[in-house]
Amino acid sequence: MIAHIVKWSEWTDAVERGTYAPASLRAQRFIHCSTIAQVIDTANRFYRGQNGLVVLCIDESRLKAELKYEAPAAAHGEAAGDMFPHLYGELNVDAVARVVELPCEADGSFRQG
Repeated sequence: MIAHIVKWSEWTDAVERGTYAPASLRAQRFIHCSTIAQVIDTANRFYRGQNGLVVLCIDESRLKAELKYEAPAAAHGEAAGDMFPHLYGELNVDAVARVVELPCEADGSFRQG
């Protein structure tokens, strides 16, 4: 199981279309994902203070696009050796096994729920 953080409104639009293709797919050729263990750190690093977010829990066996585990760009500050799942193509919505709300705390942080 891998995860992707997205605004609820973007996800509902994707469900209507049957596929999810965020800006990162066009700009970087892949969709940034995390392992379940990486989600909270990712949320705190890139989404701090944002409301209306959900975590897409993605069943890797249902993906139609290629998935690769790769090291992040050095500018992101992750620990050496961390590998992140990158989806090289659109996310087919039927690969999403569960959608979980990701509420922001009063101080803007995210915590394990």
